[in-house]
Amino acid sequence: MSPTPPVIVLPGTSEALSARLQDGLAEVDALLRREVDHDDVFIAEANTHLIEAGGKRFRPMLTLLASELGTGINAEVIASAAGVELTHVASLCHDDVMDEADVRRGAPSANAKYGNSTAILVGDMLFGTASSIIADLGADAVRIQAQTFVRLCAGQIRDDRPSPRGQDPVDYYLGVLADKTGVLIATAARYGAMFSGCDAQTVEIMREYGERLGMAFQLADDLIDVSSEAEDLGKTPGTDLREGKRTLPVLYALASTDPADARLRELLQSELRDQALLDEALALLRAHPAMEQAREHTAAVAKAAQDVLDPLPDSEAKAALRALATSVVTRVG
Repeated sequence: MSPTPPVIVLPGTSEALSARLQDGLAEVDALLRREVDHDDVFIAEANTHLIEAGGKRFRPMLTLLASELGTGINAEVIASAAGVELTHVASLCHDDVMDEADVRRGAPSANAKYGNSTAILVGDMLFGTASSIIADLGADAVRIQAQTFVRLCAGQIRDDRPSPRGQDPVDYYLGVLADKTGVLIATAARYGAMFSGCDAQTVEIMREYGERLGMAFQLADDLIDVSSEAEDLGKTPGTDLREGKRTLPVLYALASTDPADARLRELLQSELRDQALLDEALALLRAHPAMEQAREHTAAVAKAAQDVLDPLPDSEAKAALRALATSVVTRVG
């Protein structure tokens, strides 16, 4: 299985801006590989496994794009982008252990290839390396990284637990997404503005934009987990259903009182370890109005991210950030 290709596009972006972003991403990748290298051959291979598998590089690309609101890409922007991406990759190692996933970015997951214990330790090493990179950027960057890490872990913990009694399940889930995914993407955008010399208002705009964009990104991922086939997805479809995670389309389907949905509700509230039952649940959910309801909510979150940008002066970077929010929710993988 080949690595997942990049699927985030920015329609209408000039060749010059595209070239700057591509050159910047190449620098980020080079820095990542230098930082995760190790004298022990096995550790070096395990550290680079998911980096070599590719992925969309969405977070570092956002850091680079946000820097265009200021003086542009520089060494600190590159370093912060690498730190954010490495934090993300580290979290994937832990996430795949929790999900018992077999595939990530079109390649075997770290836990499938090396076992759970090694995958967890590799994730820890990558978190440590990310922190080392960020430490060179100053006390403010370190504080932001620490706060981001705390929220990211809190989101993962809450994601693995049901909504507390008496709390609206949709509100609870959206709060989980803000922590689990939104906060790191917010930090990616925030760092890009910070380290390119933007003023405090612009930095805050980018933080808020990034958090909303991150939520839209994860909501779109949840829809893709249901709607896509394995060859499109680069990981196993239906992972969330198999693990009993109640994502937005699932929550909307469970809220249905239509007798015709009884079988779907039954499946969504049962163990779906059997592939035949999982396939049945996927087929019923794909055809259910809950999917369109979740798509509409996802589009609304992306629109809210775009609206945050309104106070910024018009520029190619602002237009690209608006296009990015649209691209995030219309991608297929």
